[in-house]
Amino acid sequence: MLRRIWQSVMIALARSGRLTGLVQGTSVLASLSRRYVAGGDAAAGMRRARDLAAADGIRASLFFLGEYVEDRGKIAEAVENKLAVAGELAEAGLDIHVSVDPTQIGGSLDDALMDANADAIAARIGVLAGPPGGVHCMMIDMEDHSVVDKTIALHDRLQAAGYPVALTLQAYLRRTEADIARLVERPSRVRLVKGAFVAAGDIAFTSQAEIKANYRRLIDLMFSPAARASGFYPIIATHDDRLHAHARDVARRNGWPEGTYEFEMLMGVRGDVAGALAAAGERVRLYVPFGRDWWPYAIRRIGENPRNALLLARSLVS
Repeated sequence: MLRRIWQSVMIALARSGRLTGLVQGTSVLASLSRRYVAGGDAAAGMRRARDLAAADGIRASLFFLGEYVEDRGKIAEAVENKLAVAGELAEAGLDIHVSVDPTQIGGSLDDALMDANADAIAARIGVLAGPPGGVHCMMIDMEDHSVVDKTIALHDRLQAAGYPVALTLQAYLRRTEADIARLVERPSRVRLVKGAFVAAGDIAFTSQAEIKANYRRLIDLMFSPAARASGFYPIIATHDDRLHAHARDVARRNGWPEGTYEFEMLMGVRGDVAGALAAAGERVRLYVPFGRDWWPYAIRRIGENPRNALLLARSLVS
């Protein structure tokens, strides 16, 4: 209960336009933004992506910051940055892997606008797609439970059109097992996260124990022999090393070679774990945000774990 209250408060802070403008206009929380965000522009995101690849062989998914956007100018800016960074990733010979929140490309304002922008980004990545050994896609992020149906429909439409897309699903939602079972058959690329949002008990698991137990069940489904035979691509996106170990064990038992799945983590969170997985031969990717609107993203990272409040307190006094 306390965790749900904490998360609800952090989500409310993230969605406060007034607070976002106030915080981002000062340097008080600069250390908080530097931990979780590569920098203010695409060049900063690209520097981090190159550094990760050169130092540890870790791949990146670049994300221009912004969510629940209702300003057409900011929507256009988001699309422009995602198209531009796709080109820069191609020039650098890296995975053309760009994350997109549907609500930042028009989903909060006009579904037709969202569809047109999603088509443009996915088509661009498809044209630029590099060597077969790369993982090139528009990764569709999942937001709160109210937009799950619309987000899945967007993924399915783009996939049916032949665009290189992948979808994020959340282990805290009860529906996710059925959603993954269907996507295994298509087959698809699915990034599984725990979920940074809150919802009522009839549609979501509400305790950490329940969410982790469901995550383990979903790993079993994603690494099943049927999923391997269909060409499904699992992406285990968590910082929980026990879930990593479970995924690796199930992968070995069911004949999944390294490189036919991947682990993904957030920049700034448990970098030692990401490095250890990469050193062990696993394919690892970091979610690398860049852009000016860093407050909603950073404060939701705090909301995911109350222990991260210490980081917020240190930022306020540093």
